[in-house]
Amino acid sequence: MRDEERSTEFVEFTRTHRRDLMRTAGLLCAGDEAHAEDLVQTTLTKLYLSWARVRRADSPLAYARTSLTHLFIDETKRAHRRRETTSADPTLALAREPVRAGTDLELREAVLAALQSLGPRQRAVVVLRHWLDLDVAETAHVLGCSTGTVKSQNARALAHLRTVLETADHHLILEESP
Repeated sequence: MRDEERSTEFVEFTRTHRRDLMRTAGLLCAGDEAHAEDLVQTTLTKLYLSWARVRRADSPLAYARTSLTHLFIDETKRAHRRRETTSADPTLALAREPVRAGTDLELREAVLAALQSLGPRQRAVVVLRHWLDLDVAETAHVLGCSTGTVKSQNARALAHLRTVLETADHHLILEESP
């Protein structure tokens, strides 16, 4: 494949799917917009370098999501990432999407904080299963683990999220009381 043809195809792929990748990264990073942007940029760079293989995949977008998820999990294992924190406003997360009228900003903030409280693999399972709507087998394939692991991680993550969000909901109700 000529470099010009590869570049044209890759630019079109990026234009079409970058927003989707940013949304996914925004959720994986639980609202850390800078980290999400870094993940997407690094993923796109890797995809470009191996574009001949990516374009032959059954679904280049699925390939990109898998690469993004693996990069996220790998980066969370690095010590410097565990020590860094962000002070970014979580309402700016999710690919700089405009906040729709009627959006409950406090709830959005609570959900992002709840996602942040999950470990990286549990967060990845929740995002893949419930945001991207992948089934258990697809999620296991993306994460390189068994379907049983996906089921148990998902059950634990959802139980944790319920607890955290119930506590946040009670907190929000108490704050709203006169």
